[in-house]
Amino acid sequence: KIYQTKMVKIALKFKASLENIQELNSRDENFRWYLKFSCSGCSEESDKWNYLSLNEVVDHNHGAVNHFVCKCKSCKRVNTVTIIEDSLKAYTAEDEGTFKTIAVFDCRGLNPIDFKPGEEWVVKTIDNGTEFEKVDLNEGSWSEYCEIIKQPVCVEDIEHRFEKIK
Repeated sequence: KIYQTKMVKIALKFKASLENIQELNSRDENFRWYLKFSCSGCSEESDKWNYLSLNEVVDHNHGAVNHFVCKCKSCKRVNTVTIIEDSLKAYTAEDEGTFKTIAVFDCRGLNPIDFKPGEEWVVKTIDNGTEFEKVDLNEGSWSEYCEIIKQPVCVEDIEHRFEKIK
């Protein structure tokens, strides 16, 4: 049974400490956003990580395109999430230490409750240094040495929160 659920836009706000890094980006359309959800119908929480990616779409409900569709195990509602593509933003040196919206999700019937950064980030160092790809932030930090600028580079103290937006 398909329920008409109201669209709720949820912003993923991200915060980190950056050392010698100009930009942290999820720019690739293959980037996987790892999230856990709760059903807004019955509050059942997922115990496994689900991922959404711009390049993986599911046709659903009269041609609507979604990046994630699931049926709640408890209440049997079909729920969807779509990444709002033009909401995707890099986290930059200017944002350091503050929460910044890096993605917005159109959530219908689901509420994101947790975020795992994953391992597909792109890091650009300061002063036109090295661009590191496939950076893994799952442990909450990452560090490397940039030969071009002759300095260590790191991302640490990663935090996130979700915020309902209008």
